[in-house]
Amino acid sequence: MNPSSSTTPGVVVITGASAGVGRAIVHEFARAGWRIGLIARDGAALEQVRREVEELKGEAAVIPADVSDAEAVFAAADSAERSLGPIDIWINDAMVTVFAPVWEITPEEYRRVTDVTYLGVVHGTMAALRKMRPTNHGKIIQIGSALAYRGIPLQSAYCGAKYAIRGFTDSLRTELIHEGSRIGLTMVELPAVNTPQFEWARTHMPDQPRPVAPVVEPEVIGKAVFRLVHAPRREVWIGLSTLKVILGNMVLPAFLDRYLAHVAFNGQKTRQPVSPDRKDNLMAPVASLHRTRGRFGREANRHAIATRGPVARLVPLVAGGMAIFLGGMLAAESRGRRRDWHRRTRRSKHYGRSG
Repeated sequence: MNPSSSTTPGVVVITGASAGVGRAIVHEFARAGWRIGLIARDGAALEQVRREVEELKGEAAVIPADVSDAEAVFAAADSAERSLGPIDIWINDAMVTVFAPVWEITPEEYRRVTDVTYLGVVHGTMAALRKMRPTNHGKIIQIGSALAYRGIPLQSAYCGAKYAIRGFTDSLRTELIHEGSRIGLTMVELPAVNTPQFEWARTHMPDQPRPVAPVVEPEVIGKAVFRLVHAPRREVWIGLSTLKVILGNMVLPAFLDRYLAHVAFNGQKTRQPVSPDRKDNLMAPVASLHRTRGRFGREANRHAIATRGPVARLVPLVAGGMAIFLGGMLAAESRGRRRDWHRRTRRSKHYGRSG
């Protein structure tokens, strides 16, 4: 079966399938009757997802594996093929992260985020290529982020991994083109998504982390990824915020440095203190939090634009998008300067009186 030319459901393998975006993608393929290989660390959570797949009239194979272990991923690909048949699509979604400034993150934490979020994609891609290159058929989809183009404070480990995925994917694409391969390769850049990661990601902040607004529901991503089965793209940017961040960084990176320094620290914190007994999923799964959505549903959007990257495909949107982006940033910068001026004025008056 060739998913780019047929409506017949085939076999898809999804890493990070037990929660969040990965679980939402699973649901979309299940509704269409696909056979799905489910990869994540927590076997019990994957069994829950398998039951959901069957309720949606799909078929699933549970394959517990840590994507940081290359041999485990290669074995998972073999298991999926034995259970479900030849793999048509492989989707790399698994990730972990740490919320903290660089100087508070340990080398071991950086290594773990890199091993899962970046090398997990490398391992999954290598496993997919082992299955797809002999038949010159298939599609690989990398779940990226707007942060693959623009780093933000408190997420340096994650941003570095997402940048690496984009570089790796672009290199691989040129190699496939050189080989004359018919294997498809797509990178999907996401906005902030309402997933459980903000409840179980490791953090060294005093307050619970949150996604940078605006936020979308995971189902938005699931639908956009499933559309790629029949409408393949080189790269897809989901959400107006993704568009603005990527284009803004291309045009005014230094200004965006200052803007993010002003707004992105508080923008990633709630007012809820971190509990002393809070568990995180950096080194091992947190069983109780496996679900599709996080706790920011009241503000999460259920729709988002999906545009083709890069900028060459977006010329009609660039002027409007940049006008919105620059207008918002200039207004925020102006408010910040006014606040700074008022603080300096108050201090000057205070010192004048006390002297």
